[in-house]
Amino acid sequence: MNAPLPDVASLLNKLAEEIRPILTPDTAMVGIHTGGAWIAEELHRLLKPKLPLGTLDISFYRDDFSRIGLHPQVKPSAIPFVVEDQPILLIDDVLHTGRTVRAAMNELFDYGRPSAIRLAVLVDRGGHELPIRPDFCGITLAIEPQQNVQLTRNEKGQLMLTVA
Repeated sequence: MNAPLPDVASLLNKLAEEIRPILTPDTAMVGIHTGGAWIAEELHRLLKPKLPLGTLDISFYRDDFSRIGLHPQVKPSAIPFVVEDQPILLIDDVLHTGRTVRAAMNELFDYGRPSAIRLAVLVDRGGHELPIRPDFCGITLAIEPQQNVQLTRNEKGQLMLTVA
């Protein structure tokens, strides 16, 4: 990947415009900690949905938990709405293997059975290992398998994407 990455603000605006037509008053937005929660906060601010924002920490739902151990900064999940029969917009920063999204869906079902789950990601970097694809995507990148896409937030709250 040699081309410069677009700024996160323009990708967020693109995502918001893609999502806006499907957003109903009962659509609940849920961000996956940490980067997905940051993206969800920004999309929630841009789209102004009726329901409060939810967040998930999927640390205990990962299928590689025994291999990689517990993330040192587990955050509590917060679902401030009823999940049962609710359309959910699940939001993450980078889609790679699909295992994080699968873990998030498993956790959501512990709260109830949503009527539908749609997925929005800032970046789809390929390398999917599960049949999980985004409904909404800011950018699709073709990068080498050994490279990583990372979303960071500086002390001013500005989000930045890097590929290393």
